[in-house]
Amino acid sequence: MNKIVFVEDDPDVGALIAAYLGKHDMDVIVEARGDRAEERVLQEAPDLVLLDIMLPGKDGMTICRDLRSQWQGPIVLLTSLDSDMNHILSLEMGASDYILKTTPPAVLLARLRLHLRQHVSTSAAPATSGLTPHKAIRFGTLSIDPVNRQVLLGREDIALSTADFDLLWELATHAGQIMDRDALLKNLRGVSYDGMDRSVDVAISRLRKKLQDSATEPYRIKTVRNKGYLFAPHAWEN
Repeated sequence: MNKIVFVEDDPDVGALIAAYLGKHDMDVIVEARGDRAEERVLQEAPDLVLLDIMLPGKDGMTICRDLRSQWQGPIVLLTSLDSDMNHILSLEMGASDYILKTTPPAVLLARLRLHLRQHVSTSAAPATSGLTPHKAIRFGTLSIDPVNRQVLLGREDIALSTADFDLLWELATHAGQIMDRDALLKNLRGVSYDGMDRSVDVAISRLRKKLQDSATEPYRIKTVRNKGYLFAPHAWEN
């Protein structure tokens, strides 16, 4: 049985979703206050965190951002705010997904199960995934260690979420090759690109910022128009 911490201040919504997920082998712990969420997550050590955005004490976006540096499991925002800006911002903050409360319960369940499966697969990465080399790979001043999941740029330790590390690894192990969105989504999430999913673009933007690439004229992780992205192996010398 998977354990989920659901941060939701509406008792009816919390009880309804907890009951539904509980029928499908998920133990849901409901926390009503945002300012108690991080402590509750660290205390309960769940398999997944489900967050509302509008919460008393601390909003879900801020919780997601602050929690991501302490906890590497899936964080899913479940909200009534149907906003592209909020969707993009949540991914920038480190969320794994952004789901509307109007989503049918069966679809919500399927997406939560997907994130749980992916997290289990990622946790077993040194033994079972494509992160097979046991030594770090290096490009100039950039070092990527797949065993310790550590990224160094010069002497700076770059903190990346699980999803961002996996994306960087996918790009770096195909250095010099154009990786299209469909290939990236299939390799990382097991789904095909539907023409609307912007999660790869947002994650690439996040990686560029953390890896000191140019936002306007990127030269380390290049955009190849109408084709995809290219990790430039010789752009990390200084």
